[in-house]
Amino acid sequence: MCNLYSMTANRAAIIRLFKVSDNRAAAIERKPAIFPSNDAPIVRLTADGERELVELSWGFVLNVKDRAPKRVTNVRDDKLDSRFWNASFRDRRCLVPVTSFSEPKGKSPAIWHWFALGEDREPFAFAGIWRSYKGPIRKGGDPVDIDVFAFLTTKPNDLVATVHPSRMPVMLVGEDAQATWLEGSEDEARDLIAPYPADQMAIVQRGSDRADLIE
Repeated sequence: MCNLYSMTANRAAIIRLFKVSDNRAAAIERKPAIFPSNDAPIVRLTADGERELVELSWGFVLNVKDRAPKRVTNVRDDKLDSRFWNASFRDRRCLVPVTSFSEPKGKSPAIWHWFALGEDREPFAFAGIWRSYKGPIRKGGDPVDIDVFAFLTTKPNDLVATVHPSRMPVMLVGEDAQATWLEGSEDEARDLIAPYPADQMAIVQRGSDRADLIE
């Protein structure tokens, strides 16, 4: 599963790519490393059907009896019909802007491999879902009222499988796929859930750094 990614494009590029009006876009900044529980930008539909760019907290909150709440960052494509995920998939899909994502290989030290569409880190989107959450996010903590997001994973393509043999994020590249994910039916959205072609991706960084070091 993916628990580290980057979004290093500037605000102007993101609102242009994802067709968001300037007055409906938050003042986001470039993020070379996004970890679970961090705030990060997503694009979603408003009640009037327009798109907005906002920052939400990464990870749905799963309350566990007598334990600290757990942040669940990824949605397996074979678990979409569970009660935990299905209403959000049906009613609250979103686009998660990304420029690269990372998976570790090995231990002591782990080598972090950063995947992108190419060396220039062209922005794309993860297939995301969101929801509102009211309750604690820490054991014994005070209740909070936040919007949270997660994104889908599927079986890996041949490139990602060299590092992570079981899962990769669902990547939405191009205006048509992104519009369908936001606005299409459940069946149309499910048709987008597939590994992205390996020959259209590259490993753009390897090493111990847990941040994309692109200038």
